Amino acid sequence: MTDEELVRGCVSKNPAAQKLLFERFSRKMMGVCIRYANRTEEAEDMLQNGFIRVFEKIETFRGTGSLEGWVRRIMVNESLTYLRKNRAMKMNIDIDDTKFMILGNNSMGESMNEKDLLKMIQSLPTGFRTVFNMYAIEGYSHKEIGDMLEISEGTSKSQYSRAKVHLQNMLKGEAAASGSRQEEKVIGN
Repeated sequence: MTDEELVRGCVSKNPAAQKLLFERFSRKMMGVCIRYANRTEEAEDMLQNGFIRVFEKIETFRGTGSLEGWVRRIMVNESLTYLRKNRAMKMNIDIDDTKFMILGNNSMGESMNEKDLLKMIQSLPTGFRTVFNMYAIEGYSHKEIGDMLEISEGTSKSQYSRAKVHLQNMLKGEAAASGSRQEEKVIGN
């Protein structure tokens, strides 16, 4: 079934079309939601709320972009709404509350797998994680992020910068731990 046929079926409230749309996009959209959530259960709630919104608003899809992109944007918006409603948005973290260390080596996570990197992103403070996801992964500009989160563009840039430094510090720690594990293997043999 093409995207156009799928949309027409969903507009007419056809359960088979709705099921197919969910099956086609739920896995990818869960990936979107889990990047914003602290726990899998929260991501599942975000996903469910997002698909409810998709089915409520499907008639507004004009076909000018991809259906997947349109669904993704709704999922991001619903994830942000969920965070706001649950008061998890702590966007303004004091600079003194975070340790900073600029790393010269940006190649550190090259051997990491996607799952490990996702865990690191999920462990970021909510404000850092949200802005990082929106800017680095979703591709929003800092102005768009500021408008969506009701923060200044400068705050968005600052949160993104802090998130990168935080991730770099975690990667440095992971690289050091990995080096120690490799050393243990060599010594143990």
